[in-house]
Amino acid sequence: MVYPGALKKLVEVLCRFPGIGPKTAQRLAFFLLGRSREEVVAIARAMVEAKDKLTFCEECGSLAEVDSCAYCGDSKRDQKLLCVVQEPRDVLVLEQTGKYRGLYHVLHGALSPLDGIGPEELKLDQLVKRIEKMGVEEVIIATNPNVEGDATAGYLARLFNPLSVRVTRIAFGLPVGGDIEYADELTLSRALDGRREM
Repeated sequence: MVYPGALKKLVEVLCRFPGIGPKTAQRLAFFLLGRSREEVVAIARAMVEAKDKLTFCEECGSLAEVDSCAYCGDSKRDQKLLCVVQEPRDVLVLEQTGKYRGLYHVLHGALSPLDGIGPEELKLDQLVKRIEKMGVEEVIIATNPNVEGDATAGYLARLFNPLSVRVTRIAFGLPVGGDIEYADELTLSRALDGRREM
């Protein structure tokens, strides 16, 4: 298909977003072209403003508009409970549950030797110092349930072993509303391992 130059460039730029292929990029491009100039400018401004104003919390690595995030600055949160996640977006997902009231630590990745990501790149020494300084009693490891996330969780568990801190891992299993027949073996295995009393 032959695009006008400006449309082709827009589709190419939109394809850079994760999970956006050429067809979705084309749909988004036509969506933007169907909006008023003011709406498109507002979208572009919001993107630039987010890029300019957002930073990472110096304490935990979560998103913030100043040096410290809203979670680290909240004295009502449980200061003895620390949840370790891979990415800042994981914090937002956990917060949406309304169930967790402790603090966070964002790794900004997971151990992946093939990609050149080791403990130094994740600044794990800072995490250990933070746990010791704060007197954390429990660390919840909430890394992704994949090879890198599992490797990171295992490494963290061994790293925290000498710290006299309780180390737990979030349970993984079947999604609510899901059918057992469609679940893969690993998901079912983890659902069985994470079972609890009723």
